[in-house]
Parts: sequence; C-alpha cells; structure tokens
Amino acid sequence: MSYLDDPRVLFAAERTLLAWNRTSLAMIAFGFVVERAGLLLAVMQGQQTPHTTSSTFILGLAFILLGAVCALVSSYQYGIVLKQLSESEIPEGYKARWGILANLIVAILSLALAVSLFNVAGS
Repeated sequence: MSYLDDPRVLFAAERTLLAWNRTSLAMIAFGFVVERAGLLLAVMQGQQTPHTTSSTFILGLAFILLGAVCALVSSYQYGIVLKQLSESEIPEGYKARWGILANLIVAILSLALAVSLFNVAGS
C-alpha cells in the first residue's frame, strides 16, 4: 500500500475506521430520535393505531439501517487496507482487527434495534 514501513499508515486507517464508526452511531441515534418523534406526534394527536406507515417511522428506520450499512462497509474497507499492509507497518503485538469487531457489533445491534422497533410498532 504505502511501502513506507511506517506504522502511522495503520493508525491513520484505524482513525478513519473510527470516524466512520462515529458516523454510523450518529445515524443510528438520529434514526431512533426521528422514529420516536413520530410516535410522540401520534400520541399527542390521540391516535390509537400503530404508526408503522407514518413517514417518520419509515425515515427513522431508514437512518438506522443506513447506519448499519455504514458500519459494515467501513469494516470491509478497513479489512482491505489491513491486507495490503506489510508486517513492518503493524507494531508487534498490536491487534488491528478490534476496530472491525467493534463496527460489526454496532451493525448487528442496530439491525436488532430496527427489528425490535418494527415489531413493537406492529403489535
């Protein structure tokens, strides 16, 4: 990749992965807030039916799913970068794959959140 034999290349890639992790978490949180705001509006209007067809519900779930996709894609891209690094660019004993694991956990939990919101709204 860089042919510099410099560990700073790995750390720059890891900072980029963590920036994408924060972006995906922000999208998931924003989606949750939008989805809950739709529920609040429905309750304030005195509606007794679930709000699964409302635009805020769909938009909120879309943001949650976009956050999950963002976490998955950034993990995949970071994995590609790791494969291209030489041994001298990775400090001895450093576990560079922990960032991928963190992103995958965020993606799985956000998918679980989307499914649970859909199930709660549907019942």
